[in-house]
Amino acid sequence: MTATTETAATVKTRLVRALRGGQITIPVEFRRELGIDEETLLRMTLKDGALIIKPVRVDDPPHGSPWVRELYEYFAPLRAEILASGITEEELFADIDAAVEEVRAARRGKLR
Repeated sequence: MTATTETAATVKTRLVRALRGGQITIPVEFRRELGIDEETLLRMTLKDGALIIKPVRVDDPPHGSPWVRELYEYFAPLRAEILASGITEEELFADIDAAVEEVRAARRGKLR
């Protein structure tokens, strides 16, 4: 179900339905107008009961370890698949933390 209301030349409103897990689809005309593609980062702000989503252009050089960033990007499709299955991001990160701790504990045991 979608509905469009245009009250001024610069204001466009669309109703969209949230999918399971809270995912929403940004209407194609909005994505085109804002230049949003699969590489675009979006800033989400909750203000006075309204969700504001704005594309963010990142011009700063990346911070942190390049190999960690590469690893994070490499697993992006798998993360998306897991999140689409209904597992929350918090559950996913908790499982990853637990797996990392298991490996670290095993390494500590071998070093003794």
